[in-house]
Amino acid sequence: MRVLLTTLKKIFFWNYARNTWQWDLLCVVCLVFIFVTPKGWFDNGERPNAVSHPSAVLMTVFLGPEVVVNESDTSQIEQQVRSRTGRSDAKVLGVRKVVGDDGRTRGFEVDIQ
Repeated sequence: MRVLLTTLKKIFFWNYARNTWQWDLLCVVCLVFIFVTPKGWFDNGERPNAVSHPSAVLMTVFLGPEVVVNESDTSQIEQQVRSRTGRSDAKVLGVRKVVGDDGRTRGFEVDIQ
């Protein structure tokens, strides 16, 4: 009984030297398992759905402070974004002010759709 437990322990912990026949046999058993196991054992039958990001933001555009006169005037910002990106259908979803370390406004990040 002790010999059986010792052998099982060696197999479980892969406790054989690399140049022994036991090592080779364990490698063959692993390869046989990989290539012979039916795919159905691991496939649950459901295809993973492509997870889309909940945000509708397609692009973020950076505008300098000299371009934006009033950050709450989205129509003026939308016009600037359309002229700079060349997209006539761009809609402004959000505007964030970017402030530097010195407290001065560096520009605005504009999320567009």
